[in-house]
Amino acid sequence: MKWERFVRPRAYLPGPVGPAPPAPSPAPARPPPAAALDPGVRLPRARTPRRGPTMAKRSSLFIRIVEGKNLPAKDITGSSDPYCIVKVDHEPIIRTATVWKTLCPFWGEEYQVHLLPTFHSVAFYVMDEDALSRDDVIGKVCLTRDTLATHPKGFSGWAHLTEVDPDEEVQGEIHLRLEVVLGTRACRLRCSVLEARDLAPKDRNGASDPFVRVRYNGRTQETSIVKKSRYPRWNETFEFELEEGAAEALCVEAWDWDLVSRNDFLGKVVFNVQRLRAAQQEEGWFRLQPDQSKSRREEGNLGSLQLEVRLRDEMVLPSGCYQPLVQLLCHEVKLGTQSPGQLILLIEETTSTECRQDVATTLLKLFLGQGLAKDFLDLLFQLELGRTSEANTLFRSNSLASKSMESFLKVAGMRYLHGVLGPIIDRVFEEKKYVELDPSKVEVKDVGCSGLHRPQTEAEVLEQSAQTLRAHLGALLSSLSRSVRACPAVVRATFRQLFRRVRERFPSAQDENVPFIAVTSFLCLRFISPAIMAPKLFHLRERHADARTSRTLLLLAKAVQNVGNMDTPASRAKEAWMEPLQPTVRQGVAQLKDFITKLVDIQEKEELDLQRALSLQAPLVKEGPLFIHRTKGKGPLMSSSFKKLHFSLTTEALSFAKTPSSKKSTLIKLAHIRAAEKVEEKSFGSSHVMQVIYTDDAGRSQTAYLQCKCVNELNQWLSALRKVSINNTGLLGSYHPGVFRGDKWSCCHQRDKTDLGCDKTRSRVTLQEWNDPLDHDLEAQLIYRHLLGVEATLREKHRQLSAGPEAGPVLTGPGGGRCFPPEPPFGDGGWGLPPRGPPAFQTGATLPALPSSCICLQPPRTQWPSCSRYCRTSGRPIGPAQLAPPPWSPATSWSCRHEAAPHNMLSPARFQAELPTTQDAAFFLEATWKKERDRRDSCLPSVQADWT
Repeated sequence: MKWERFVRPRAYLPGPVGPAPPAPSPAPARPPPAAALDPGVRLPRARTPRRGPTMAKRSSLFIRIVEGKNLPAKDITGSSDPYCIVKVDHEPIIRTATVWKTLCPFWGEEYQVHLLPTFHSVAFYVMDEDALSRDDVIGKVCLTRDTLATHPKGFSGWAHLTEVDPDEEVQGEIHLRLEVVLGTRACRLRCSVLEARDLAPKDRNGASDPFVRVRYNGRTQETSIVKKSRYPRWNETFEFELEEGAAEALCVEAWDWDLVSRNDFLGKVVFNVQRLRAAQQEEGWFRLQPDQSKSRREEGNLGSLQLEVRLRDEMVLPSGCYQPLVQLLCHEVKLGTQSPGQLILLIEETTSTECRQDVATTLLKLFLGQGLAKDFLDLLFQLELGRTSEANTLFRSNSLASKSMESFLKVAGMRYLHGVLGPIIDRVFEEKKYVELDPSKVEVKDVGCSGLHRPQTEAEVLEQSAQTLRAHLGALLSSLSRSVRACPAVVRATFRQLFRRVRERFPSAQDENVPFIAVTSFLCLRFISPAIMAPKLFHLRERHADARTSRTLLLLAKAVQNVGNMDTPASRAKEAWMEPLQPTVRQGVAQLKDFITKLVDIQEKEELDLQRALSLQAPLVKEGPLFIHRTKGKGPLMSSSFKKLHFSLTTEALSFAKTPSSKKSTLIKLAHIRAAEKVEEKSFGSSHVMQVIYTDDAGRSQTAYLQCKCVNELNQWLSALRKVSINNTGLLGSYHPGVFRGDKWSCCHQRDKTDLGCDKTRSRVTLQEWNDPLDHDLEAQLIYRHLLGVEATLREKHRQLSAGPEAGPVLTGPGGGRCFPPEPPFGDGGWGLPPRGPPAFQTGATLPALPSSCICLQPPRTQWPSCSRYCRTSGRPIGPAQLAPPPWSPATSWSCRHEAAPHNMLSPARFQAELPTTQDAAFFLEATWKKERDRRDSCLPSVQADWT
């Protein structure tokens, strides 16, 4: 069996145990070849002195759980109440809502999880919820990291559920030391079982009673049993006599001891003894593997699950490397439609429909971080209006403007939406009234009786439904009308720009409603109405609506759409049975127009004052009720000792109060947080408890235990705490998942309270939320990656714009290579992404050290022997240094200077495209992004990647 190991930061192979020797040179050292080792062994990388900033590798999973079909019935009624649990390396991360009484549930829930690049698998467990007993397991779908890596565009489709085999549900790692001891007669194999961590909980109390069984050549030896621990420490050694030529493997198995029933399997690791004999000594953390010797149950009889899962790995560079790209984009936005390059327009034209939403969201967040979101959206509005001829088609397509505005409202206006729409949605869920306006769908039997003797008639059902909808719609419009001051200033200013641009484009009297419809097309049709129809996806409710409530919400959303369309004849003609709501709709149109008039009536000074007042307050990251228990003394920790309080997390501190409106008291200053992790279930009898480890004002380590009501709330709070404290100094690398009860830790049974933790912290595992702090470097990296993907299309567009129909002849470089002529820099008609090499950013700038290079298609570098000036970014010869001339003409000549010693250059095939950046930043990107290639150019800085 192939095994995987997690090595400690020591070099044990070959030679005696000791620290790794220092690297002989600043360049990243490669591990020495070890032909005798098992291919699964990964030696520790030699440490090298760091020069310059580091880059971080980040992984994220986009997960969409669509629906299930043909699930087996688990209840006596012949149905099930299914929900999904998503686990990353057996750690529960997400729980979907329960869909009641169905075998074909629909969830449609989307999540994005940021996690460590070293994760191994993501599993989807379909469960059946039971009120009185443990939930039943229906089946699971498991996708390994390798499987996701083979699908660059993500895994999408139906997957059969498989049976959950207890012998395959293994997790955790075991720490072993293996040695081959030479003797006078025969060699002996010494196996030291040191400790294990994060073992699977097999007992009902959330723990296990683990022991280890070591088998080799027919002999079996066992360690002692550690009771009630998932983090046991044994420190026991076993020896076996090695026989020459013996081919049997060494098997180390972990088991959970049970007094009555059979022992439960916890995982195993198998070693090739011959390779161990050649290595002489090995120590490290080894991942426990499942027992796959049993035949699997036939797939397909447990139903199927439709999933969309996409893995994204990003190497995020230091901020300085992205500054030229960010400056270029910001320069384009500030110039607006007056920009000669129109890079934003080219990005829109080269973006496919399937990735337009991602590009729009990334651009929007990038410009939000630069304070240019309003200007960016204003530029998109102008581009959209410039190609729109009829008012009734304005912003109706899925353009970059529409997608960017959707993302903008979710990021900047979600809290505002909760304040306006939250009470109405709560009222609809609480009432659960039967509402139906379509006569063809009215079912009197679902309504019940209006009195003691007779059921309601169809007319009475329709009238009562109309009254209910009119009440909900009137309450929503009244709440919206009163919310002008509550709307964020940046949202109001953006709508003001949109209103003005549309009115300038359609100034005639017959189009007087077009500016209002433009605003409502985003506010009502793309923001409020979708939130009404799917409140859980907008975090307005924790569960999906049942069938009756869903119908009420759908009809209410239709009414809001009619109001947003300004009650046009076309909207009325679609569904004539909505006529009973027309009086309320007409009244709502007047209310909405008055609201929009006040909403866009915001002056620049008022906008700045509101933003300044907001900047003086610490932004609220998350708030809600939690149960707190702070450890004091040596008494037992019981769940009854938790006290319910209202907590608020800002970018400065974690505070609490008795009620949301009462005065808050600071519990933990944000800069003092050292870790936020889960607590194992057996400590408090609940799996929804987290711990916040921090230092008090005196520098002493303290721990606050907070209990949540569900796994989703637990992971949301952990994510929020980890994100706001990710840059703290002194973050812990390990922690105790248990509590210090009496005189020892409940997790590993160690008696030293200051002992190092027995498990790894997971500070990088977070959930993506709409109110996440902006990550400027990540957004810039995503834009850079997108530009790389459409590089060929961008260059072709640029040639068409710059050369036009009167393009000159193709030039020929040294050795007969075909070269495109040098294209003008950004300030003189170009759009900022040169064919190769860096541009000049200011119009008319004179930068003699930044030549504009040409694209040389052939021949390779070996056929350019006499050219001494090469672009160190692309490895191609440099053309004439004409930085601020008129656009290229056929008379422009190609020249090359010569020197005695050619400059060492990098292979042009190793770097497919570069950022529109200054020359130094381009060198920096080249050195860091393509780290594996040869660093032969002494001018390039050596950057050591942080892979741990």
